[in-house]
Amino acid sequence: MGLSVNIRGAALMTVAMVCYTVNDAFMKSLSAEVPFFEAIFIRGVLTSVLLFILAGYMGHLRIRLKGWDIVFLTLRTLGEVSATYFFINALFHMPLPNIAAIMQALPLTVALAGALFLREAVGWRRMSAILVGFLGVMLIVRPGAEGFNLYALYGLSAVASVTLRDITTRKVSSGVPSLSVAIVAAVAVTIFGAIGTLQEEVVSVSPAAMVKLALAAVFILGGYVASVMVMRSGDIGFITPFRYTSLVAALILGFVVFGDWPDALTLLGALIVVATGIFTLYRERRVNRRDLRALRAR
Repeated sequence: MGLSVNIRGAALMTVAMVCYTVNDAFMKSLSAEVPFFEAIFIRGVLTSVLLFILAGYMGHLRIRLKGWDIVFLTLRTLGEVSATYFFINALFHMPLPNIAAIMQALPLTVALAGALFLREAVGWRRMSAILVGFLGVMLIVRPGAEGFNLYALYGLSAVASVTLRDITTRKVSSGVPSLSVAIVAAVAVTIFGAIGTLQEEVVSVSPAAMVKLALAAVFILGGYVASVMVMRSGDIGFITPFRYTSLVAALILGFVVFGDWPDALTLLGALIVVATGIFTLYRERRVNRRDLRALRAR
């Protein structure tokens, strides 16, 4: 695998993570002006429209589901909707760097879920790294400490929801276009937001707020497109650790835009989570290479 291909993949992963984090910053900036469900609904409508346009242009506007694809796509969509609810709720009430630090546990939770539900091999080294990583998460949320609140629990629930989404995504057959899967999720989130607006007061959105929502939709779409392109560029074991650039982006945006900076324990916890996540990915890469060599030797 040429190094230039890996560098391209790493660049795309970085772009994807930065786009997602900028979207988060725009959404957080609206928390005092636009009600929770209304913000989700408007962004969902804009994102769905952009996805339909992109999918139509690329010829991916088709969904032919059969058998287990229906089950797995339904579970994936439920994971997407619940992740949106928990993550945006936490984002509206927590500093951006703190919720971003909690979300860095995803490589660990996906690896653990893969072992539990997909029977993927996880050796004692990777399992130890996962356990240490969860200790890092506990340093970030600090149960029982003064800084722990309901929204830290929402952040953990968002991690669990995204884990469900990612695990079920692996089970959807390759014949279902990625953009079609994204459209189903976007439409479901939009409907969820529309239903939620029935229980809250809908406000008139200012032009400035609408611009922020439109930019949030553009950046979340950019993050999705870049993340799809990543899957076709380079060695995933080399590229995946660059997902942690989202934490760097969140630290910078949190400080510059919102004046937030995590305390020492939160930063230590984030460092532990990132380090164990990178180690887990490194071990997975080595195991895959070993299995490939064994297969070739037969």
